Amino acid sequence: MQASLKPELIEKELISSLTFDKKSPVEQHPNLMEQIKNATRLGNAYHTKVSIYFNDDHGLKRVDTTIWASGDRYICLKGGVWLPIDRIVEVKS
Repeated sequence: MQASLKPELIEKELISSLTFDKKSPVEQHPNLMEQIKNATRLGNAYHTKVSIYFNDDHGLKRVDTTIWASGDRYICLKGGVWLPIDRIVEVKS
């Protein structure tokens, strides 16, 4: 993640109102899938929140929430909110 960019902190409830239509490439952390897997374990076992850095069509965002499930293309956050993996930059616990 580029240190010069400051992400906009948003609530997870706002994610469904964001757009992900542009097919701009996102520079992802090299171990992103491992980060997602670990965060999912933390979410299910301990209800631990993580910081998810991602890009919507308007720029870098951050959400602090629990990941309940992950698939090939999306992660499911607490409250049934879905986020596309191809737009995630990094997950920090």
